[in-house]
Amino acid sequence: MTAKWFHVSPRLGGLGKQWGSKVRQPAMHVVLAAFFVVVLSASSAPRALSVASAASPPAKAAMGKTPDIDLAATQRHVALPRSATIDAVAALVARKYRVSEQATRGLVAAAYREGSQNGVDPLLLVAVIAVESRFNPIAQSEGGAVGLMQVIPQYHADKLGATELAAVLEPHLNIRVGAKILKDYIGRGGSEVAGLQLYNGASADPTNAYANRVLGEKQWLQNAIARNKERARA
Repeated sequence: MTAKWFHVSPRLGGLGKQWGSKVRQPAMHVVLAAFFVVVLSASSAPRALSVASAASPPAKAAMGKTPDIDLAATQRHVALPRSATIDAVAALVARKYRVSEQATRGLVAAAYREGSQNGVDPLLLVAVIAVESRFNPIAQSEGGAVGLMQVIPQYHADKLGATELAAVLEPHLNIRVGAKILKDYIGRGGSEVAGLQLYNGASADPTNAYANRVLGEKQWLQNAIARNKERARA
């Protein structure tokens, strides 16, 4: 596996087994370069999103062509929080998944911002991104799920404005929509485990394999952060 963040091949956890999906990465260097600039500049698409509930998706059902990237929308800059925790999580993720720490920090900060605003554990969002796309912002499944959190644009159009629907691959917008979807499913399911299974479209799985994988990733992050803090105090 190469150390360049934009060459990482995502593994979609339970998604591949559930739907037989495989991720494809566009080969056009101009697209990759555009995303690299987007993440480094911590840009964000418009914030006007509907919070209406959506029905549980049939496990990443095929939704057709991936929408084009709205590069104009990525030029809107937002202030992202700085904290030792965000820096620590970004460093851990960068080492584990061999992605750019500088670029990853913007994604982690966006996860913490959207988690705080939507009432979802930010570290849970980071864990979902890790499992769904391995921090590849242009990941796409054969079922039409795209981006960091593998959102199906057409299915969750109620959480996207008209212009945002075409820009769902934009990393920060993708995290925002994914956070809203996950919050909705956790509310419906009554727990993180049930919500994660709904997010994966695998609510009937008695083993809760997808939820266990995501929560395992979250636990790993928590343990690594704790170890780092202990070393710093020593």
